[in-house]
Amino acid sequence: MPLVSITENPGTPAVRGDDDRTVDLSDDFVVLPEQTADDTDRGWGERSGGNDDWLLAERPPHWD
Repeated sequence: MPLVSITENPGTPAVRGDDDRTVDLSDDFVVLPEQTADDTDRGWGERSGGNDDWLLAERPPHWD
């Protein structure tokens, strides 16, 4: 069905196209995750956990 403007046929109601359609964006729909499985420690072949405590203990003295 072709779109008809109001000026062509004043007695006919206007047909709304997709550009005029309202879209509800209030739902938090997740399409893709924030982080993939291969972008984790396990995906890189590393052990879970961290070495933050060791890194903080081994800080060079000039950083303090």
